[in-house]
Amino acid sequence: MKTVSFILVFFILTGSLLFAQVPSFVKSILPEGTVIHTDISYAADTSSFHKLDIYLPPNPKKSHPLLIWIHGGGWTAGNKYGDMDYMKLLVKSILDSGYVLASINYRFATEAVFPSQIQDCNQAINFLYENAGNYSIDKNRIALIGFSAGGHLASLVGTSNNNEIQEFYPIREKPNFKIRAVVDFYGPSDFIARIGSMKLDEGNQKSTSTNLLGVQPVLRPDLAKFASPTTYIDKYDPPFLIIHGEKDQQVPVTLSKLLDSYLKLAGVSSEMIIVPGAPHSGELFGTDAIKNKVMIFLNTHLK
Repeated sequence: MKTVSFILVFFILTGSLLFAQVPSFVKSILPEGTVIHTDISYAADTSSFHKLDIYLPPNPKKSHPLLIWIHGGGWTAGNKYGDMDYMKLLVKSILDSGYVLASINYRFATEAVFPSQIQDCNQAINFLYENAGNYSIDKNRIALIGFSAGGHLASLVGTSNNNEIQEFYPIREKPNFKIRAVVDFYGPSDFIARIGSMKLDEGNQKSTSTNLLGVQPVLRPDLAKFASPTTYIDKYDPPFLIIHGEKDQQVPVTLSKLLDSYLKLAGVSSEMIIVPGAPHSGELFGTDAIKNKVMIFLNTHLK
C-alpha cells in the first residue's frame, strides 16, 4: 500500500513539475483536464532542439488524430510554444475537438544549415508515429500546421512525403508515416520565386533565406530549388489549407498563391485564404473565422 501511495505521489509531483515548465500563456489556453507531456526527446540525445511536447485532450481515449505544430522564427529563433500566443482560440479548439497536439523544436540555421531543419521535422514526426500507442495517437491520421518558417517546413514535409529524398531524413531512409493534411500559415513556398524580392548584394544583413541555405539563393539556385516545397508537388500530395496576410511585408503573398496554383495544377485539393489587412503573423490570424476554417479543414480530412 505504501509503494502504491509513493508511486501516486511521485506521479502527481512529476506531473506538476512538468506542467510548471509550460509558459503561463499556454496554460491559460488549455482546456481543463488537458494531459501534458513536456520536453520529450525525439532524437535520443539531450539537445534542446530535439524536444517536443504532447498535449492530449481531456479524458483521452484509445486513439485520436494528431496535429503537429511547427513554429516560426525565420529558421533562427522561436521554440515549441511559438505562435500559440496569438492563436489561442485555435489551440483550445484543437484539443476541445479531440485532437492530440504535438509541438516540436528543430535546429536553427545558426546551428546547422538546411536540410537539418527538415530532417528534424521528419524525425520528430516519425517518433510520434512509432510511439503512437503510448500517447493515444491514431498513427494513420496525422496532419501538420506551421507558421512562417514552420509553414515552409510543414509544406515541405507534406509535398516531399511521397518522394524518396534521402537527404531529408537523418538516416537517409524514408519513414513509413503518411501526412493526411497540411495547414500552412504564410510560409515561403519557393526560394527561386523569392529571389525577386531580395537584394543582389545583401551586405551584412543576411536574409532569412540566406541564413537557411548558408548561401544566397541567387548564387545557389540548385539549393534554393532543393529547399522549396513547390519542387516536390505531385498528384499524391495531401490537401492543403494556405493562409496568408494581405499586407505581409516579409513573405510575399504571391508565394502562397504560387503554392496554391501548383497544387491545383497537380490535382491536389488546395484552398487559399488571404486575410484582409493582415501583416506577417499576429492577432488578425487568431480570429473565430480563421479558427473555424482550420477546424472544418482538419475535420474534413482527419475525422
